[in-house]
Amino acid sequence: MLGNIYKKVYKANSIALKFKGNSITYEQLNETVNQYSSLLLKLGVKAEERVLLSCPNSPEFIYSYLGVVKIAGIIVPINTQLTMDEIEYFIQDSEANFMMIHPAIMQKLNQTKDSIQELLGIKVIVLDEEFQRAISEISLEVFEEFSDENAVSTFLYTSGTTGKQKAAMLTHKNLVTNAEQCRLAFHITANDNCMCVLPMFHVFGFTTCVLSPLLSGATVTIIEKFHPKEVIESLLNDDIAVFMGVPSMYVLLLEACKNNITFPKLRLAVSGGAALPVEVLRQAKDILKLPVVEGYGLTEAAPVVCSNPLDGINKEGSIGLPIPFVACKIVDENDMELAVGDVGELVVQGENVMLGYFKQEKETKETLKNGWLHTGDLAKKDEDGYIFIVDRKKDMVITGGLNVYPREVEEVIYQYPKVKETAVVGIGDKLRGEYVKAFIVLKDGEKCTAKEISKYLKEHIAGYKVPREIQFVSELPKNSTGKILKRMLRCSD
Repeated sequence: MLGNIYKKVYKANSIALKFKGNSITYEQLNETVNQYSSLLLKLGVKAEERVLLSCPNSPEFIYSYLGVVKIAGIIVPINTQLTMDEIEYFIQDSEANFMMIHPAIMQKLNQTKDSIQELLGIKVIVLDEEFQRAISEISLEVFEEFSDENAVSTFLYTSGTTGKQKAAMLTHKNLVTNAEQCRLAFHITANDNCMCVLPMFHVFGFTTCVLSPLLSGATVTIIEKFHPKEVIESLLNDDIAVFMGVPSMYVLLLEACKNNITFPKLRLAVSGGAALPVEVLRQAKDILKLPVVEGYGLTEAAPVVCSNPLDGINKEGSIGLPIPFVACKIVDENDMELAVGDVGELVVQGENVMLGYFKQEKETKETLKNGWLHTGDLAKKDEDGYIFIVDRKKDMVITGGLNVYPREVEEVIYQYPKVKETAVVGIGDKLRGEYVKAFIVLKDGEKCTAKEISKYLKEHIAGYKVPREIQFVSELPKNSTGKILKRMLRCSD
C-alpha cells in the first residue's frame, strides 16, 4: 500500500532522506510516519477524509502525505503559491475538513491558525514546534493492515476545459504501480541517490523523485526550491545519481554552467512536464555532459507514460516508448488506431490510470472512453514505435484552414543562437480564424529584431507557419514546475 511503499525494501539503517545536511534512515522514516498517522487519528481524521496539504519540499511533506494515506485518508496536495481565495476553492471542491500547513506558508499568507480556520471553515493542523512536540509524545496506535489498493489515496488537481481545476482521483494502486514502473524504466536501485527539486505537490516530482526511490530503497536528497547554483553544487558534491527536471530547469542550468562543468556521478537526467526543445537537449548533452532522456506523463496517469529507454535508442524530439506495463496508441476522432506517421490523439492504458475526476462525471466519461485515457495530446508513431508529441489539441493553430503545430515552430526558433526561450500561440483573427504569434526571451546580453527572426524562419519553415507577430519579453509565465502557461500569453494579447 502507498502508506508503507518502502516496506518490501525496508532496511533500518539505510538512508531514506537527506535534507539540509541531515540524514533520515528508513527506520526513522517509518517511525515518524506512524507517529503522524497516530496523531491524525487522535485529531479525528477518518477513512476517506480529505486532508489538504500545503507544505514546501521537506521531510514533513512526506511524513504528512504518507501519514494520511496510511490511515485510509485522502491527501490533497496543493500549490504552495496559492492565495486564500484559491485555497478556499480547493477546500470546497474537495469537501475537505482538515488542512495541514507549514508555518512558512502561513507567514506568506499573513494568516494565523485561528484566522485560517475562521475564514475557510476548516480544521487546521500547523506543522510547527507544537505539532512536533505532540508527535514526540504520541503513543503509537496499532494499525489494521489497510488492504484496499483500489481505494482513492490522493486528489491531484489538474486544469479543466472550463478553466476551473478538477481533482484526478488516484488510488493506492495507481501510484504504487507507477512508482514501480518508473523503477523499472529508470533502473533505480538501492544504491541510487535521487535529487528531489521538483515540487512535491506536483505528481511528477512526488512519484519519480519520492515514491519510486523509496520503493527501491534508494536515498532522496530533498532541495526546497530550484536555484541553479544550489542544484549544481548538490550535483557536484552529493553523489547524485538521478536528476528529474522540467525543460526550463535545463535552460537555467545551461545559463549558469561553464563549459567545463561535468557531473561524473550523475548516470541519468530525465526531462518531463513539458516538451523538451531538441536544441536544449543537444546543449545539455554537449555542454553539461548530462545523460538526458525525455519522457512524458500526465496527472491522470500518476503520471509517467513514456520515456526514451536507457538501454536503447534515444531519439531526439521523441518522448520514447511506453514504460513497462503501459499501452499507448494513436487514434482518430472515432478512436480508430492510425497508421505509422499519421497524427492523432495519444491514448493510454494501464493500472496507473486514474479512477476518474471527483464530482465530474461528464469530464470523466469524455476522458476515459472505451477503456483508454484520452490525453488531449496530438502525436504520431514512427516505424520503431517511438512516439512524437506534435502538440496539445487545444494548442494547435488553424490559420486560413491550415494546421500549424506551435511546437514545430518553437523547435526552429530555439535553434536561433540568440534565443533562450520561446512560446508560440494562436491569436484570434476575423479573416483567417487565427494567426501565429511568437513570444521570445533572448539570452543575456543579446539583441535581436523581429525581422531577423522572421527571415531566419522563412528559410526553415513554410510561410504560413511563420509568426505574423513576434514579441520579445523578459520572461515567460510559468507554473510551479516550470511549464509555460500559454493561456496567459493568449490573454495578454
